[in-house]
Amino acid sequence: MITFANVGRTYSPSGGTPVRAVDAMSFTVAPGEVFGIAGPNGAGKSTMISMLLGFLAPTTGTVTVAGMRPRDFVEQEGIGYLSELVAIKPSWRTREAMIRFATLAGIPAATLAARIAELNAMLGLDEHQQKRIKELSKGTLQRVALAQALLADDVRVLVFDEPTHGLDPLWTQRFRELVPTLRRDDRAIVIASHNLDELERLADRVAIVDRGRLVRIVEVRGGEGPSTAVTRYRIAFRGDAAIVRAVMPGATELGRDEVEVTVPGLEELNRVLAALIARGVLISSASPAYSTLEEEFRQAVRSDA
Repeated sequence: MITFANVGRTYSPSGGTPVRAVDAMSFTVAPGEVFGIAGPNGAGKSTMISMLLGFLAPTTGTVTVAGMRPRDFVEQEGIGYLSELVAIKPSWRTREAMIRFATLAGIPAATLAARIAELNAMLGLDEHQQKRIKELSKGTLQRVALAQALLADDVRVLVFDEPTHGLDPLWTQRFRELVPTLRRDDRAIVIASHNLDELERLADRVAIVDRGRLVRIVEVRGGEGPSTAVTRYRIAFRGDAAIVRAVMPGATELGRDEVEVTVPGLEELNRVLAALIARGVLISSASPAYSTLEEEFRQAVRSDA
């Protein structure tokens, strides 16, 4: 559905030094897939999305959506897009804004009101219909922006850039419940986010980018799992801390009864825990210090640095 083939993008500011924002990037997003993009600030995520939407053209390589140039695809079929920074005319009322967006999205007049009502109910916007955009909280404005991205129910590509930014925990959870309902065999969903936990919950694969380069793609769901095992564990215990230090001399003490330790794999973790138990230390919990994706991200960005 979406293909980046050896894509590069260079900015050449007037009188300044050219900046390579994206460098030799290649990947594909299949129909039916939820594809995540993660990276530090300045990694090139915004430039990638701008090229995917056809706002920018690559300096080198090609970006295609269903075999077409992105701009041609957008003009012919449309794309559902939630931007990171939401900018809607402050004086518009919420309902007015939704009607304008629905008209631009090509929603037939006969079904426009019903579609807006459906999204208002889905995203808790009914009570805000007569409020002006400038009167909305950040979270409510984010939900309005999400609603406009979902107006055209037949689009084959959805792009969400920091979709839960400003949402409270309740609506963050509701967004996470919404995404699986948006999956279709003929639709690709792209989510760019700093929230690695969110991407691990929602995406099938996550591209980790840093300084304009694709460092690795992590199989989060549906595959055999990432190639790198979790090696950092947090262990809570009850007992003699001196015994813990003796068995795990390299552990970092997090508190009175908790340490963090690096081990090469599950076999070594179990050996260490067995040694502690054999010496009278009680283990109350042992869990990864980072999620699988967090560990992959840390290693990818560290190795790229």
